[in-house]
Amino acid sequence: MAEGAQHFLDHFNDADAVARYADGPRRFVPGFDALHRMTGLLLAERVPADARILVLGAGGGLELKAMAEAYPGWTFTGVDPAAAMLRLAAHTLGANADRAELIEGYIDDAPPGPFDGAVCLLTLHFLAADERVRTAAQIRARLKPGAPFVAAHGSFPQGPDERDRWLDRYASYAIASGADPDQTATARAAVAAHVAMLSPEADEAVLRDAGFTGVEQFYAAFTWRGWAAYA
Repeated sequence: MAEGAQHFLDHFNDADAVARYADGPRRFVPGFDALHRMTGLLLAERVPADARILVLGAGGGLELKAMAEAYPGWTFTGVDPAAAMLRLAAHTLGANADRAELIEGYIDDAPPGPFDGAVCLLTLHFLAADERVRTAAQIRARLKPGAPFVAAHGSFPQGPDERDRWLDRYASYAIASGADPDQTATARAAVAAHVAMLSPEADEAVLRDAGFTGVEQFYAAFTWRGWAAYA
């Protein structure tokens, strides 16, 4: 595993960090709940009422909960390398936990499918570009032909005079949303040091290089972007 990804995996296996997780994404990601709603709608355009959905990076369970409540016929396979976050996902799902199979691991540990759709939110930015392509290609290999894939993660201009400006905006938004300034400064430093962010153009190229077609950006919010694509 790349050093940067290992840094965040260690964080997501820390009991205190896991206990605080549910509040974090909403403070750092503009439109977080709307992102989940849009993700479900994009999948629902093409999947059946009894769809099987693959969710990579499912730890915490927030997107699983949102989709399970909105689409009562769907079932889910959630994959995440952090055991503590998967336990949190099961708790977050509550009464819907029996509709989700949760697997500790990476994309190679996911069943072969074929799935009706797939989701990967706030996860791919932890991977280097070549591993993103490989991971996205493995997601595509587990999908039915034409099935939708929704991805959203950190993605912003990476020029020498741009990266720091956007990271400052990332931190400013979190503080304005109620995040602790000291913890936000630590998060900003960790992202700067350990996350190999790509520009939105490069992230779109990752999806195309992985074999997806019809790549469309549907979400843009400060340092975050989201795309729908099709196997």
